[in-house]
Amino acid sequence: MAGEQGELKLIGQWGSAFVTRVKLALQLKGLSYKSVEEDLRNKSELLLRSNPVHKAVPVLIHNGKPVCESQIILQYIDEAFAGVSPPLLPADPYQRSVARFWAAYIEDKLVAPWDRVFRARTDEERNEALKQMSAAVEALEGALEECSKGKCFFGGDSVGYLDVVLGGAASYAKAHEPLFGAKLFDAARTPRLAAWLDRFCELDAATAMLQDVDGVVEYSRMLIAKNSARASNN
Repeated sequence: MAGEQGELKLIGQWGSAFVTRVKLALQLKGLSYKSVEEDLRNKSELLLRSNPVHKAVPVLIHNGKPVCESQIILQYIDEAFAGVSPPLLPADPYQRSVARFWAAYIEDKLVAPWDRVFRARTDEERNEALKQMSAAVEALEGALEECSKGKCFFGGDSVGYLDVVLGGAASYAKAHEPLFGAKLFDAARTPRLAAWLDRFCELDAATAMLQDVDGVVEYSRMLIAKNSARASNN
């Protein structure tokens, strides 16, 4: 299998939901790879050479050629290993465009404010970001209904592109309640997403690749405390 797929190396970092997306896709495709854990406080020459523009993880190196940015990497994996397991993106061009639209929505309207929640320097900043996330989650409830057509996943009967894009943050979604006192995907408010989260986390690929929720809670509290300390020192 390694000879057929070529050499795969993933530069990542444990706490990154973006890296977890790529790990999930590789696991779902049954692809073997070498994982390289990056210290983002002391970036390696390999990372800087492989992603000189953003200098960020994840980077997937396939036969010596780097591919950067998690969503682009997912699409690359789907195309480069098209004959390996079911595709992540739909075959129909319109359905592919819908999946890409909602993936961009997740990035802009959910992930970006999510990042601000952890990095906020004041309670006001954090509360505003939490409100933005809440609105985005309600829209994603409708997206799940539209894309799944009443089935288990965004991809229908099987896991698709949107499942992996959102599923990379599944451990953070579960950590939301112990961190902020409320579920991100609440069964009363967003029942489809709440059921989706439970189903996704039970997948073999998810149990193998998702971060431990307690570890995510600890890591997130460290980020929040660090940024609060910076604010108080300014």
